[in-house]
Amino acid sequence: MSDTMQQEEVLRQIEREVRMREGASKLLAACSRREQALEASKSLLTCNARILALLSQLQKMRKAQILQRAGRRPSEDAVPCFGKVSLSDLRIPLMWKDSEYFKNKGELQRCAVFCLLQCGTEIHDTDVVMVDRTLTDICFEDTIIFNEAGPGFQLRVELYSSCAVEDFSPGALGPRRSSRLGGSVGRSSGKKIRAVFESAAVCGGNVGVGSVSPPLSPDHSTLGPKFNLLAHATLTLDHVQEGFKTHDLSLAATEDNPFWLPLYGNMCCRLVAQPLCMIQPVISGQLKVGEDLNCWQNGFSVLRGKILLCYQSQEDMESEDKPFLKIPITQDTIVCVSERDPDCCQTVNIITWHQGEEVTLTLIPHTPEDTQRWTKAIWQHIYNMSQWKQCCHHLMKIEMQSSRKAVPVRQGSLYHEIVTPSAPGEGHVIPDLSVEIRTLLSSYYKESY
Repeated sequence: MSDTMQQEEVLRQIEREVRMREGASKLLAACSRREQALEASKSLLTCNARILALLSQLQKMRKAQILQRAGRRPSEDAVPCFGKVSLSDLRIPLMWKDSEYFKNKGELQRCAVFCLLQCGTEIHDTDVVMVDRTLTDICFEDTIIFNEAGPGFQLRVELYSSCAVEDFSPGALGPRRSSRLGGSVGRSSGKKIRAVFESAAVCGGNVGVGSVSPPLSPDHSTLGPKFNLLAHATLTLDHVQEGFKTHDLSLAATEDNPFWLPLYGNMCCRLVAQPLCMIQPVISGQLKVGEDLNCWQNGFSVLRGKILLCYQSQEDMESEDKPFLKIPITQDTIVCVSERDPDCCQTVNIITWHQGEEVTLTLIPHTPEDTQRWTKAIWQHIYNMSQWKQCCHHLMKIEMQSSRKAVPVRQGSLYHEIVTPSAPGEGHVIPDLSVEIRTLLSSYYKESY
């Protein structure tokens, strides 16, 4: 994809988030229930984070384009492959005072919390969880998967909290809008994107993620509950391992804040990664393979994971027959190209280690082009493994459970309870929401679930 097409795609994503943000803001003005308002407020905050992340990406792309036009070529250093990074089973322990938890004294404090997770321009949020002193841990059942992470990824986890107000009447949110919420939320112009960016920058906090729910306009700034940043952590490749692991949390609020919760200062989760070089074939094709210069075996080979598998034919590979030779490829494997005879037929020599012993094998591709292709692919694969480190010792398992659970009807889904008209007598209804907002929110929830 060309640089121009990539920039256009980022602009389309920004426009979509701008429309989502405007639709969520209008829905917030129509909310009559706490659950609905919390969901709308969370959507505003998430849209802000995505807008700022996308704008940052667009700025980097344009800077690289300017440098290229000025004759300064980008670095041609090797670039490691991308991979999947998964965070699941997130648990944040609470430290209630004895008088609060065991003796059940004092005012019952209730807060709505959720986590915002950002890795590059990919941003996801968890479900909202209601927390009070009857809970010893904040538990998020979501499995969050980032599909385009590099080995140098920084996964920022942010915990947001909002003090739950028991008296949640329509008046508490501001004037109820019974008239048409009006205005098209179609394609946004450059001015609208710029205005939303300025609003997001003001309300967005650090690293493109907000500390409070951002308003779309001054009219909406006092509406609804506000989520505030309570704590955060940044996870990197060094934190990746199978199984539960504890990580430190940095607190961003104090006990004086109304949205405060007594955190231990730690969080527990499963953080695993799957580099693409470990989950898909790297290269395949016809090769002659041998350990002795006078003994060669022709066949079909494929480099997958940490092994170069050599089969008698491609049909044997497809039928999953056993290969006649397995060549281990590790971070310490040495690859070099040499001339075999006066005809300049090049061979690829692989020096590797098997069960503690050094093993040297020779590959003979059929053409010089194949020699270059195999050599480059193996070098790149070794480099990928050296960058992804422990993630290439073996293939880590990602639990492919749903990353978003359906919200029970009793909790009041923002889309189903606000946008979908209900029968007479079934509660508050906004029958005149614009068709565009309905379509927008419908597509949003379909993509998110």
